[in-house]
Amino acid sequence: MRIGELARRTGVSERSLRYYEKQGLLTAERTVGGHRDFPDSAVDRVIRVQELFAAGLCSKKIAQLLPCMRDADGGPSDIATPRLVAELTTERDRINRMINDLIRSRDVLDDVITTASGRQAPSTLEDVAVAG
Repeated sequence: MRIGELARRTGVSERSLRYYEKQGLLTAERTVGGHRDFPDSAVDRVIRVQELFAAGLCSKKIAQLLPCMRDADGGPSDIATPRLVAELTTERDRINRMINDLIRSRDVLDDVITTASGRQAPSTLEDVAVAG
């Protein structure tokens, strides 16, 4: 498939797809006319790359990780090295710290909102959804 079709099927810009290719995150054959020709499996690959970027990983780390993943289900591969596992564990710990920091910030905001509005703070996620 051409780059425009891949962009439409994944919701990722053509510019981003070119960047992914340049970083080694995505590969394409070239047609006789020089156009990129992506396999159908590129859709899963692009979605996986987007998920990893959303998790806070940089393109260099993603390039290391992708060969250790299966595109269809994202499961682990036997070729993941202990070093990569340790680095990914560090990334996961960083994300967990960020989540905890966000929860603390939300709790502070809840206290300020409660004080400012004279209401009781929501105590559950359901209450937050209703109050929001």
